[in-house]
Amino acid sequence: MDSTTIVIDLLLRKYKADQKWTRIVIEQLSEEDIVWSPTPESNSIANLVAHISGAVYQWFETVYFGAPYIDDRSEEFERGMQMSKEQALELSKKSYDCLIQVLEMMKANPERILEQPYLNFPTFNGALDNQATILEMLLHQFRHLPSHTGQIIYIAKMRKGHLVWE
Repeated sequence: MDSTTIVIDLLLRKYKADQKWTRIVIEQLSEEDIVWSPTPESNSIANLVAHISGAVYQWFETVYFGAPYIDDRSEEFERGMQMSKEQALELSKKSYDCLIQVLEMMKANPERILEQPYLNFPTFNGALDNQATILEMLLHQFRHLPSHTGQIIYIAKMRKGHLVWE
Protein backbone atom coordinates (compact mmCIF):
# COMPACT_ATOMS: atom_id res chain seq x y z
CA MET A 1 0.00 0.00 0.00
CA ASP A 2 1.43 3.39 -0.94
CA SER A 3 1.53 6.45 1.31
CA THR A 4 -1.30 8.23 -0.53
CA THR A 5 -3.67 5.35 0.09
CA ILE A 6 -2.62 5.22 3.74
CA VAL A 7 -3.36 8.95 4.18
CA ILE A 8 -6.70 8.68 2.39
CA ASP A 9 -7.74 5.68 4.49
CA LEU A 10 -6.79 7.55 7.67
CA LEU A 11 -8.84 10.58 6.60
CA LEU A 12 -11.79 8.38 5.67
CA ARG A 13 -11.76 6.72 9.10
CA LYS A 14 -11.51 10.09 10.84
CA TYR A 15 -14.34 11.76 8.90
CA LYS A 16 -16.60 8.72 9.24
CA ALA A 17 -15.98 8.74 13.00
CA ASP A 18 -16.62 12.51 13.24
CA GLN A 19 -19.83 12.08 11.25
CA LYS A 20 -20.96 9.31 13.58
CA TRP A 21 -20.14 11.22 16.80
CA THR A 22 -21.76 14.41 15.55
CA ARG A 23 -24.95 12.50 14.65
CA ILE A 24 -25.04 10.66 17.97
CA VAL A 25 -24.64 13.92 19.88
CA ILE A 26 -27.17 15.96 17.90
CA GLU A 27 -29.76 13.18 18.19
CA GLN A 28 -29.63 13.56 21.98
CA LEU A 29 -30.27 17.31 21.92
CA SER A 30 -33.42 19.38 21.95
CA GLU A 31 -34.27 22.12 19.48
CA GLU A 32 -33.27 24.64 22.15
CA ASP A 33 -29.91 22.93 22.67
CA ILE A 34 -29.05 23.29 18.97
CA VAL A 35 -29.29 27.10 19.07
CA TRP A 36 -27.97 27.68 22.62
CA SER A 37 -24.56 29.26 23.07
CA PRO A 38 -22.55 29.40 26.30
CA THR A 39 -22.06 33.19 26.06
CA PRO A 40 -23.42 35.89 23.75
CA GLU A 41 -20.08 35.87 21.90
CA SER A 42 -19.85 32.07 21.58
CA ASN A 43 -20.98 29.86 18.76
CA SER A 44 -23.96 27.57 19.07
CA ILE A 45 -24.09 24.07 17.65
CA ALA A 46 -26.14 25.59 14.81
CA ASN A 47 -23.26 27.97 14.05
CA LEU A 48 -20.72 25.15 14.15
CA VAL A 49 -22.75 22.88 11.88
CA ALA A 50 -23.25 25.80 9.46
CA HIS A 51 -19.51 26.52 9.55
CA ILE A 52 -18.55 22.90 8.85
CA SER A 53 -21.03 22.90 5.99
CA GLY A 54 -19.66 26.19 4.66
CA ALA A 55 -16.08 24.94 4.71
CA VAL A 56 -16.97 21.72 2.91
CA TYR A 57 -19.08 23.63 0.40
CA GLN A 58 -16.39 26.22 -0.33
CA TRP A 59 -13.48 23.83 -0.61
CA PHE A 60 -15.01 20.66 -2.03
CA GLU A 61 -18.52 21.06 -3.44
CA THR A 62 -17.36 23.93 -5.66
CA VAL A 63 -14.49 21.92 -7.13
CA TYR A 64 -15.96 18.44 -7.35
CA PHE A 65 -19.67 19.00 -7.74
CA GLY A 66 -19.86 22.31 -9.62
CA ALA A 67 -21.47 24.38 -6.86
CA PRO A 68 -21.04 28.14 -7.34
CA TYR A 69 -18.16 29.65 -5.38
CA ILE A 70 -19.20 31.76 -2.37
CA ASP A 71 -16.56 33.93 -0.69
CA ASP A 72 -18.59 35.59 2.08
CA ARG A 73 -19.53 33.02 4.70
CA SER A 74 -20.11 35.45 7.59
CA GLU A 75 -23.69 34.22 8.08
CA GLU A 76 -22.27 31.03 9.62
CA PHE A 77 -21.39 33.05 12.72
CA GLU A 78 -24.51 35.18 13.10
CA ARG A 79 -25.63 35.42 16.71
CA GLY A 80 -29.02 33.88 17.29
CA MET A 81 -28.84 31.59 14.25
CA GLN A 82 -31.90 29.39 14.06
CA MET A 83 -31.68 25.76 12.97
CA SER A 84 -33.86 22.81 13.85
CA LYS A 85 -32.47 19.55 15.10
CA GLU A 86 -33.46 17.90 11.81
CA GLN A 87 -31.72 20.64 9.82
CA ALA A 88 -28.57 20.20 11.93
CA LEU A 89 -28.60 16.45 11.37
CA GLU A 90 -29.23 16.83 7.64
CA LEU A 91 -26.59 19.53 7.11
CA SER A 92 -23.98 17.63 9.11
CA LYS A 93 -24.68 14.40 7.20
CA LYS A 94 -24.50 16.18 3.85
CA SER A 95 -21.18 17.80 4.75
CA TYR A 96 -19.47 14.63 5.90
CA ASP A 97 -20.98 12.61 3.02
CA CYS A 98 -19.41 15.11 0.61
CA LEU A 99 -15.98 14.81 2.26
CA ILE A 100 -16.21 11.03 2.24
CA GLN A 101 -17.25 11.04 -1.42
CA VAL A 102 -14.26 13.23 -2.36
CA LEU A 103 -11.92 10.94 -0.43
CA GLU A 104 -13.36 7.89 -2.17
CA MET A 105 -12.73 9.66 -5.50
CA MET A 106 -9.12 10.30 -4.42
CA LYS A 107 -8.73 6.68 -3.34
CA ALA A 108 -9.86 5.54 -6.80
CA ASN A 109 -7.49 8.06 -8.45
CA PRO A 110 -4.65 8.73 -6.00
CA GLU A 111 -2.60 10.58 -8.60
CA ARG A 112 -5.16 13.43 -8.34
CA ILE A 113 -4.19 14.21 -4.75
CA LEU A 114 -1.54 16.70 -5.94
CA GLU A 115 -3.87 18.56 -8.31
CA GLN A 116 -4.29 22.30 -7.74
CA PRO A 117 -8.00 22.80 -8.50
CA TYR A 118 -8.26 26.27 -6.91
CA LEU A 119 -5.96 28.09 -9.35
CA ASN A 120 -8.86 29.76 -11.21
CA PHE A 121 -10.80 30.73 -8.08
CA PRO A 122 -10.84 34.24 -6.60
CA THR A 123 -7.82 34.91 -4.36
CA PHE A 124 -8.15 33.13 -1.03
CA ASN A 125 -7.73 34.92 2.26
CA GLY A 126 -6.71 32.47 4.93
CA ALA A 127 -4.51 29.55 5.79
CA LEU A 128 -4.16 28.31 2.20
CA ASP A 129 -3.67 30.03 -1.13
CA ASN A 130 -4.92 29.25 -4.61
CA GLN A 131 -1.94 27.01 -5.29
CA ALA A 132 -3.03 24.55 -2.60
CA THR A 133 -3.19 20.94 -3.64
CA ILE A 134 -6.03 18.61 -2.76
CA LEU A 135 -3.70 16.96 -0.25
CA GLU A 136 -3.02 20.31 1.43
CA MET A 137 -6.73 21.08 1.58
CA LEU A 138 -7.60 17.66 2.98
CA LEU A 139 -4.91 18.00 5.65
CA HIS A 140 -6.03 21.55 6.46
CA GLN A 141 -9.59 20.32 6.93
CA PHE A 142 -8.27 17.36 8.95
CA ARG A 143 -7.08 19.92 11.51
CA HIS A 144 -9.98 22.32 11.15
CA LEU A 145 -13.18 20.28 11.11
CA PRO A 146 -12.46 17.91 14.03
CA SER A 147 -11.89 20.93 16.28
CA HIS A 148 -15.47 21.97 15.54
CA THR A 149 -16.71 18.43 16.14
CA GLY A 150 -15.05 18.69 19.55
CA GLN A 151 -16.79 22.01 20.18
CA ILE A 152 -20.16 20.48 19.28
CA ILE A 153 -19.53 17.64 21.74
CA TYR A 154 -18.39 20.05 24.45
CA ILE A 155 -21.46 22.29 24.07
CA ALA A 156 -23.70 19.20 24.11
CA LYS A 157 -22.05 18.05 27.34
CA MET A 158 -22.60 21.51 28.82
CA ARG A 159 -26.29 21.18 28.02
CA LYS A 160 -26.84 17.51 28.87
CA GLY A 161 -24.11 16.69 31.36
CA HIS A 162 -23.99 13.08 30.22
CA LEU A 163 -24.11 11.79 26.67
CA VAL A 164 -24.80 8.22 25.54
CA TRP A 165 -22.22 6.97 23.03
CA GLU A 166 -23.96 3.87 21.66
